[in-house]
Amino acid sequence: MSEILCQWLNRDLKVSRTVSPKSFAKAFSNGYLIGEVLYKFELQSDFSEFSESRGSTAKLNNFSRLEPTLHLLGVQFDQNVAQSIITEKPGAATKLLYQLYIALQKKKKTGLTGLEIQTMQPQTNLRLQELRSEAFREQRLNRRRQNEIMAKIQAAIIQIPKPESNRTLKALEAQKLMKKKKEAEDVANEIKKFEALIKKDLQAKESASKTSLETTDQTTTDLLNTYSDDDYIKKIQKRLEEDAFAREQREKRRRRLLMDQLIAHEAQEEAYREEQLIHRLMRQSQQERRIAVQLMHVRHEKEVLWQNRIFREKQYEERRLKDFQDALDREAALAKQAKIDFAEQTFREKEVHEKMAAERAQARFEKHYGICAEILDQILDLCTKVADYRLLTNNLIPHKMMHDWKELFFSGNPIYEQTSLKHGVAESTAEYLIELEKRNLLDRNDYEDYKNMVGEWALPEDMANSSPPSNNYILGHVLHRLIEKSIPSQDAAAEMELPSYAVKGCLLGKTLSGKTTVLKALQEDFPIQVLSVDTLVLEAIQAFHDNEQASGIKPVRKEHKGDPLSGVKEISRRQVQDSLSVPPASGIVIPLKEGVKSNEAEGIKPSDSFLSLTVRAQLGAKSEQLLKKGRSIPDILLVNILVNAIKNMPANQSWVLDGFPMTLNQAQLLEEALTGYKKKYKEAERKKAQMPTLALGPTPSKEATPLPSAFDFVILLDISDNTSLDRMNDIIAKEISHEISHESIGHHGASISQDKNGDRNLRDQIHHRIVGFLDNWSSLEEWFTEPQNILTRVNAEVDQGALCQKVKEIFDTEIVNKKVKVDKKLEEKEMDKKAASAEAPTTTSPLSPEAEKDKDSHFHREVSKISPGKGRTPSEIQHGKQDSQHEVKGKKVSPKGKPQGGKAPAKKSPGGSADTSPTPTAPGPPKPGSEEWVYVNEPIPEELPSFLVPYWELIEKSYINHIKTVLRYLRENQHSILSYLYETRTSFKEFLRRPDHKQDFVSQWQTDFNSVPEDLWEDEETKAELHQRVNDLRDRLWDICDARKEEAEQERLDIINESWLQDSVGITMNHFFSLMQAEVNRFQDTKRLLQDYYRAMESKIPLEDNKKFTRVPLIQLDSKDITENQLRIPLVPRISTSPENVTIKPKVKALLKGKIDPSLEGLEANFEVDEKIVIDTWQQASVAISHMVAAEIHQRHIEEEKETPPVDSKEKSPQSGTNKKAKKEKEAPKKKKAEKKGKGKSSPVTEVSPITISPEELAEIERKNELKLKIKEEHLAALQLEEVATQFRLELIKTKALAVLEELVTKVVDVYKFMEKWLGQRYLNEMASIEKLTEVARYYIETATKIQNEIYLGQEDFYINGDIKVFPDAVPPSRPPPIEKEENGTLTIEQLDNLRDQFLDMAPKGIIGNKAFTDILLDLVTLNFGTNNFPSGWMHLTQPDLQEITSLLTVNSEFVDWRKFLMVTAMPWPMPLEEELLETLQRFKAMDEAQTGTITFKQYKQAGLWFTGDEDAKVPDNPLDPLPFNRQEHLIEFFFRLFADCEKDPPLLDYTQMLLYFACHPDPMEGVYRALSVAVGTHIFQQIETPMLTAEKTSLSTVSPNEEFPEAEENVTREERELKEEKDEKEEEIPENANTEKISLETLLKVFGGGNEVLDANRFASYLKIENIYAENFMKTFQDLGAKNLEPIEVNILLKHPYVQDLIANYVDYKIPDIKMILQRSEHAQGSDGERSPSRLTEEKK
Repeated sequence: MSEILCQWLNRDLKVSRTVSPKSFAKAFSNGYLIGEVLYKFELQSDFSEFSESRGSTAKLNNFSRLEPTLHLLGVQFDQNVAQSIITEKPGAATKLLYQLYIALQKKKKTGLTGLEIQTMQPQTNLRLQELRSEAFREQRLNRRRQNEIMAKIQAAIIQIPKPESNRTLKALEAQKLMKKKKEAEDVANEIKKFEALIKKDLQAKESASKTSLETTDQTTTDLLNTYSDDDYIKKIQKRLEEDAFAREQREKRRRRLLMDQLIAHEAQEEAYREEQLIHRLMRQSQQERRIAVQLMHVRHEKEVLWQNRIFREKQYEERRLKDFQDALDREAALAKQAKIDFAEQTFREKEVHEKMAAERAQARFEKHYGICAEILDQILDLCTKVADYRLLTNNLIPHKMMHDWKELFFSGNPIYEQTSLKHGVAESTAEYLIELEKRNLLDRNDYEDYKNMVGEWALPEDMANSSPPSNNYILGHVLHRLIEKSIPSQDAAAEMELPSYAVKGCLLGKTLSGKTTVLKALQEDFPIQVLSVDTLVLEAIQAFHDNEQASGIKPVRKEHKGDPLSGVKEISRRQVQDSLSVPPASGIVIPLKEGVKSNEAEGIKPSDSFLSLTVRAQLGAKSEQLLKKGRSIPDILLVNILVNAIKNMPANQSWVLDGFPMTLNQAQLLEEALTGYKKKYKEAERKKAQMPTLALGPTPSKEATPLPSAFDFVILLDISDNTSLDRMNDIIAKEISHEISHESIGHHGASISQDKNGDRNLRDQIHHRIVGFLDNWSSLEEWFTEPQNILTRVNAEVDQGALCQKVKEIFDTEIVNKKVKVDKKLEEKEMDKKAASAEAPTTTSPLSPEAEKDKDSHFHREVSKISPGKGRTPSEIQHGKQDSQHEVKGKKVSPKGKPQGGKAPAKKSPGGSADTSPTPTAPGPPKPGSEEWVYVNEPIPEELPSFLVPYWELIEKSYINHIKTVLRYLRENQHSILSYLYETRTSFKEFLRRPDHKQDFVSQWQTDFNSVPEDLWEDEETKAELHQRVNDLRDRLWDICDARKEEAEQERLDIINESWLQDSVGITMNHFFSLMQAEVNRFQDTKRLLQDYYRAMESKIPLEDNKKFTRVPLIQLDSKDITENQLRIPLVPRISTSPENVTIKPKVKALLKGKIDPSLEGLEANFEVDEKIVIDTWQQASVAISHMVAAEIHQRHIEEEKETPPVDSKEKSPQSGTNKKAKKEKEAPKKKKAEKKGKGKSSPVTEVSPITISPEELAEIERKNELKLKIKEEHLAALQLEEVATQFRLELIKTKALAVLEELVTKVVDVYKFMEKWLGQRYLNEMASIEKLTEVARYYIETATKIQNEIYLGQEDFYINGDIKVFPDAVPPSRPPPIEKEENGTLTIEQLDNLRDQFLDMAPKGIIGNKAFTDILLDLVTLNFGTNNFPSGWMHLTQPDLQEITSLLTVNSEFVDWRKFLMVTAMPWPMPLEEELLETLQRFKAMDEAQTGTITFKQYKQAGLWFTGDEDAKVPDNPLDPLPFNRQEHLIEFFFRLFADCEKDPPLLDYTQMLLYFACHPDPMEGVYRALSVAVGTHIFQQIETPMLTAEKTSLSTVSPNEEFPEAEENVTREERELKEEKDEKEEEIPENANTEKISLETLLKVFGGGNEVLDANRFASYLKIENIYAENFMKTFQDLGAKNLEPIEVNILLKHPYVQDLIANYVDYKIPDIKMILQRSEHAQGSDGERSPSRLTEEKK
């Protein structure tokens, strides 16, 4: 517990004094730290008055101030606890601190301040706490007064110190000596003072006696003169004067001493008197004591009585206060608990909402992901499909295929086939339906291309000049008229209701978005009716309960004819009467079983009393019945209730719906009930579906204008889900506060409980309402924006006033817009009425102008202007210029202007004005089908449309299906052709690559060739024999190639002679002939329909056509004999039936005849035959159509001749004119073969002979003749238009067929060409490979060498396989292992390993005494002969040289690190830079995943050092020479063996310790900083720059002199460069945040000889019993720098300490000793004595 509290105080609170478990009681004994803890939590505001002193006053002050704060936190604290803490009782401070820790943690969680805690405490506790604090304060003041009195008394007493008791003799003697010394010193001081005083007195006397001596000088001289001895007298006088002066001084001293003693005595007496006085004052007599006791007793009794009375009053007051406080606490607890529950409920609701939102977002994501995945799959399918067909077609994909794949991709259908449609499927699976949809899509696209002559069926170049045929408007007019006769229009009977100025709308939004509030504000400013579905349902139920009768309700407005609301009552009655079961609307599932219906019927029976109720009451009864059964009201019932309410409102009353419709189904039902849009939409769709597609009418079908919506506006109050939830929570929070305030008083109301229940239900349902709105809003938004954008979004997350104002502005705008729309509609209706009244006079007598006998050229124009047919308006008639444009373009031009002349001729009187009218030149009469042509609309039999309309539908359907089927077969045939050609190419390539047996002969020849003995290689006869064998092999291989060539040619001929091409061409031709048959069939059926229609218009009986339909012959694919009786379709053989010579295109001739290969001549002949058959078939179909048109015209003339009756002479003149005109018209088509449209027809101009017939009869006869002539002209024009269109289609099919056949033959010929090319190229390659084989064989024969590698001759490849050898190679000589040589006194790796093993046995820890080390080296050097421990350069070292080497390696003046010695003697090796050391350290740490500080040899090799092996070593050319020795690679392995701990298995390397060795540097200070960088892990910057000594530079330069050691020149230059770079780096500016890393004491001891603490267990261990001499100093340094517990400190702070700076400057263990200098000096010394140096020895060896 104490450790936890100490950690809390030291780390978390960071108090001013460090607290440990041992000094815990002492640290808190004065209360200062407790006050500091409370002050950090802002609970002790008077902490500045606390004292750190350990005096009793300070402790009393501190704890008296702590008491109220501790009581405020609820910590138990009184005088006993304070006394225990002050006296440092064990466990007292710990217990108090633990209670304080718990209380402060609770306060921290609640986040309350001290003032809030104080206000939350009960009043009784505060009062008791104040009383306790006052009592404690009084006690503290009394004690302070007592202390002051005692201090005064102590100040008045003179303290006389007692002499210390010295019990020993030595102490007594020493005390006596000290006393004597002190007395002597006092005497000496007194003497000095006395002498000084004497001197001063003498000087004073001398100055005072000068004046007296002058007056007595004469007397004294006289007296003295009387004596003989003056000097003696003077001496006596002087002595007497001195004695007198001395006596005077002694007297003064005595008096001064007496005065001092008197003063001291008086002071002592005064103190004694004061003491006696105090004693007397404090002393009392017995009487006084008794009186005092009695008085105190009485006072005590009075005090007890007074205290008891006060205590009782306090108890009463406390009880009252406690009761009141308990009530307040109870209410506060209830309120707090209610708030907590409400917060938890709110939090749970938000979690539920977030979860639902996340689920919706996940669903949207999954849907989007699925769509993207599907699109990506389709893209991949498209790519793979394209890749497949690029392979099939040699990267030439047909445009039609690519277009089909794109259509499938854009339509979302899979490109690859899911299942086959060739065989019928029993049940319609999903794959079958998908494939069927794909096929129908491609069929529709192909049919549209064929119909519109675009894409693949675009006009070719030879037909580009001829314009496509125009639409047959005559046939379109006939079909439109027949369809209109069969389906009469129902719109004429309906009369539109007068538009109303009432504004209709609805207000939508989420729950609690403010709809009702906004509508209330809107209702205050505008005269509108707000309709709420909930309110209307309640009113309907209430009307049922009130038994509201139909007679009591007066209709507010009358029903208009065609009112969309008129059927609402009937619908409702029918629903109620039908067992009162309302059918559920689409989208809402309400299961109504039979049992439920019977129960419902039992509940409410459609009796007379029930049917007498109003519609609202009946709907309310149904609603109540459903609600009682726990079901929701169906949408259709809600809509009926709402529509009933709208119907009962005034006509011009504006209304707004509150939150309705909520679903798309409700919106559709409401729209249908208010506007009836479904019925009109279905009727329009039905008419559109029955309109013909092959022939368009003269007037374009006008698209139905969108019906007006049931609403004028729709406003969405848009709020977020969180806002809706927050508003719900605000309502519930207000309810909770209202409940608490009323619960204490005890008032409850019914309305409050109802509102509460409603809000509770709303709270439970708000999530479902929000989710329901979000699910339905997307469809609702689309419904309100697609036809007419009437939706307006309003941000409802604003102030209520601003929101109401915004909605009011929108409503104002809608009122203005509605008024403008209604005014515009009224104006349009007025204009329509005026136009109808103006047209009435002109349409009353349409035939009045025909009574005139004017034969002018204006006759037909006046008829076309005055009596237009049905569906023709004057605005659709154009003048001659527009007609000419129509003829050129061949398309209908919609006229927008009026014809020339207007309606002026129609206003002429019907009287005889024919003779007086001039005959101006004018354009010819209008042509049938043109814009000016007036179609004949004579009545037809009623049963004719019922027969002809289905007949035309059958014609159209069969034509479309026939075309689609043929185009589908053509499309599939193209795929099969590509697949067959690809298979043909690949199979022929595989045939060419079939295996041959040439390699067997080659291998046998090579074996025989290598088996020839070596002694016969140079024999000429042998060579000749071998050459002959090569010739035989070549001939045999040539025979194989020739045979394979003949087989390939035969295979190609077999492929060419197959019947596939003829069958494919025949099938393709039959498909195109089927297209021609479809066109011919359509023409024959159309001819029959027109014939029946016009004959019915002429009131003639339809003709019975006994002729068979014209059949286009097909190609006979097999050679079977079939009788003509068995054939329904004629077949023709593959021989042209036309004797005419058909010319073939020169392009195809060049393709076929330009070939040298005669095998393709049959293809040319077959193609010519097929082309002739196509042209012949086309001519037959074209001639057949021309014959049918001519026969129809001839039939017309025959009928006219038969119908001509015998007339009188008076009637001959007009009849002769008509007969002549008929004959002319009969001869014209015979000559032109129906290729022209009867342009020579004009109204005949004959002279009028005098007649006796009445004008009325003549006019009637003339009108009938003109009508017959017009019918005939229109009929023949329609036939001619159909003939031209059919002929154009047949020619297009013929051209397309020839192009397809030509393309097919071209592809096949290209394949045959490629086959021939591949065959010839392969034959040439095989022959070339045989020639290469022959050349190689002859070369080996001439060079007389064996062929070791296998000779490979396969297919068309020849090469010598280097991977396979016929006989094995000779074994090459093995290379000897590399050997390291001694060079320039450098130890070899073997010597280094031997020294390491010896030192490891002697001193495993690496530390050895310097004397012992010198002896070992001396023994090794002197005994080196035969052991090879050192190179020859070391043999000349003397004992002083070895001692010098030892001194360079000495550590702490006594020991040597033999590992450092071996590291130095292993030089030269690359000196590492500090960056390289750090990089190596990081690599080692990366390998050390467990962070143990050690690595294995495998990890060591993976990490590597800062240098690698000699990779550029040159390999000797002689295989017998050894490879050069890679010293650096072996050095890397040696360093691991040197520094690793070999006692462990496997050996482990302390990589940090090893890198500390390599941190050595010629500059010792630089070496120390490098070691610090390695120990810390980052670069350590030097604080003070220390220039390198010149001696060190010279020593560095003499490490490896170039003239003595040329091989080390590179290393020396590298070291110099590294030192220069390091020096340059040190000269750089030190960054501000440098050396901020922390270093521990352990790491520092490791850098500065920390390894000396480990002792070696051997015979030299007695010399090594030392410890790290820096440990104590480093500990002191850490403590000086503020690390009392020796925690790590920053490097920059450590480097600033003087001791560390001095240590770094003088530490030489990280200096590289210069051993090479000693070796060099020894060699020079030996060389000067005439002995051989190592260099000479090496020269002699060489």
